[in-house]
Amino acid sequence: MPNIPQDELEQFAVNLLAAGGATQAEADTVGRSLVSANMRGYESHGVMRIPFYLQMLKAGDIVSGADLEIVNQSESRVVADAHWGFGRVQAGQLMEMLIDRAKSNGIGVGTILQSAHIGRLGEYCELAAAEGLISMLMVNSHGAVHRVAPSGGRASRLGTNPIAIGTPHRDEPLVADFSTSATAEGKVRVKHIAGEECPPGWIVDSEGNPSTNPGDLYADPPGAILPMGGAQAYKGFGLSLMVEILTGALSGGLCSREVAESPKGNCVFMLLLNPAEFGGADRFRTEVEDLVDFVRSCPTAPGHERIILPGDPERMVMADRQQNGCPFDDENWCKLTSLAEELGVEPPLGGA
Repeated sequence: MPNIPQDELEQFAVNLLAAGGATQAEADTVGRSLVSANMRGYESHGVMRIPFYLQMLKAGDIVSGADLEIVNQSESRVVADAHWGFGRVQAGQLMEMLIDRAKSNGIGVGTILQSAHIGRLGEYCELAAAEGLISMLMVNSHGAVHRVAPSGGRASRLGTNPIAIGTPHRDEPLVADFSTSATAEGKVRVKHIAGEECPPGWIVDSEGNPSTNPGDLYADPPGAILPMGGAQAYKGFGLSLMVEILTGALSGGLCSREVAESPKGNCVFMLLLNPAEFGGADRFRTEVEDLVDFVRSCPTAPGHERIILPGDPERMVMADRQQNGCPFDDENWCKLTSLAEELGVEPPLGGA
């Protein structure tokens, strides 16, 4: 199992994307974004996406060089069409526009339709927090794929529909970033490629029976991922349904349906708020800091060493991987090195 230093992994990712048909600018932005996900423990949103991105690029489902079209806008609002460009590039452009609007007007809200996969939502929250802004992001799968069954159901009806909310806090922003399902589909795919079992509670087979075999999700007929919430999964599915509406319906894109009418991608909803234009920046900062200190002061239960707040797990993983490199199981790494051989890209020496 190789451990790859961050700088080597970034160069490898950028080179793969560029060799596979992305422009250099697209490869730089997307490659480094994917590695940032790996470095924070989000293998499902990391470099394992590159083979799929390049397959979609070759098929025309991702369009290199696509412009982000502004369909409608105001001083606080942007409605955009990504025309199936690389999602991290297109969503990054929208984020920059909304940051400017939130700083000037207190609020920036925007949507995108026809975007390729935009990556880890928490990354955008971190960018907003660095500017002193609160953020909320969510995406659906543009109606093209559904993997999650309703509570009590045995067939899928929605995507994993992630949501992220972030806020500035000292030099460690609070970022809650999670799928509204029991797990991200990409995590099941990582397990499937690695030949490993899923933890109990992630998926059911096509008959609705609990399963730990990731292959059941991709069988014919397919299984489904369970909603977030365990015994109260109806709450997780209810949240997912609202994400579906705020992304697919509000953007003018597509909501989940039986037969896909577009490539796999994202409809996007972004909201940025400037605390200075609400209760005041100083008041906001003081209240958040006092709240965090109060929560962290909670006595820990047996078996727990510290209170974990949003953003802490990512920072802990990041610190370890900056020192020891990013780990890969042999099967997922082999998939990347096989692609590298096909494209004539040299893999990192640490993974040879």
